[in-house]
Amino acid sequence: MRTLKDVKVGQTVTVARLRGEGPVKRRIMDMGITKGVEIHVRKVAPLGDPMELNLRGYELSLRKADAEMIEVS
Repeated sequence: MRTLKDVKVGQTVTVARLRGEGPVKRRIMDMGITKGVEIHVRKVAPLGDPMELNLRGYELSLRKADAEMIEVS
């Protein structure tokens, strides 16, 4: 399954599943990234990290390491 890290700029995807354990998974969920949420990838920094996302009506910057834990469809 592909992860949020693989999504190209301009694409909108839906969160299918969160991987990760304990505090890391909790932190991602606290940012509003939960199963079924639509995420639009607005842009990616010149060196590829972080990504700028649009979800739930706000903008969020997320590191690629965290984006790898988010499976999308």
